[in-house]
Amino acid sequence: MKNLWNKIKTYWHTFTSSLSFPMKTTLVALCGVIVGLVALFMYLLRMHTYIIGDDPAACINCHIMSPYYATWSHSSHARDATCNDCHVPNGNMLAHYAFKGIDGMKHVAYFVTRSEHQAIEAETMSDEVIMDNCIRCHKQLNQEFVKTGRIDYMEAKRGEGLACWDCHRNVPHAGKNSLSSTPNAEYVEPMPPSPVPAWLQKALGHKPR
Repeated sequence: MKNLWNKIKTYWHTFTSSLSFPMKTTLVALCGVIVGLVALFMYLLRMHTYIIGDDPAACINCHIMSPYYATWSHSSHARDATCNDCHVPNGNMLAHYAFKGIDGMKHVAYFVTRSEHQAIEAETMSDEVIMDNCIRCHKQLNQEFVKTGRIDYMEAKRGEGLACWDCHRNVPHAGKNSLSSTPNAEYVEPMPPSPVPAWLQKALGHKPR
C-alpha cells in the first residue's frame, strides 16, 4: 500500500512539474468547480440527513417516498421504530453505515435516471435485512411465546417457511403503496422545504415550496 502511495505521489509530482503556470491555474480552477458541483449536488440531495441523521422525514426529501412515509407515520411502528430500525442492518456500526451508503446511492441512481417503479418494492438484499430486523425486534415474541421466526429470509425464499410479511400483510410497505394509491400523501405529510432558492424555482417554471 505504501509503495502504491509513493508511486501516485511520484506520478503526480512529475505531472504537475511539466505544466506551465496558466495550465496549473486552469487545473486548480477545474478541480474547484468539480468539488463545488459535487458539494452542491450533495447539499441539494440533503445527503447529511441520510448519513448522519435518523429522522424518517429525511426519506420524503424525495416525493415518491411520501406514500411510504404516510403509511409508516399512521401505523403502530411509528411509535417505536424509525426507517433505519427496519431497513438498515443494526448488528454493528460498520455494516449499518456501509449498507446505508450503498443503498442510498442506489436510490439516488434510480431517481436521477427516473427508473424507479411507481410502486416501490424491496429487493432481495433489503428483504433479508428487513426480516432480520423483524426477528431482532420481536425475538422474545416469535421465539418464546408463539415459537415462530426460527428461519431467516433466505430459508423462506427457498420455500422452507414463510417470510414475516407473508402473514403480516398490513405492516407498512408490505402492500402496493404508490402515489396513486395514497394521492394526498404529499400534502398531508410535512414535506421538507426545498433547498433550491425560490427565484431559481420560478426561473425553472416550478412552483416554490
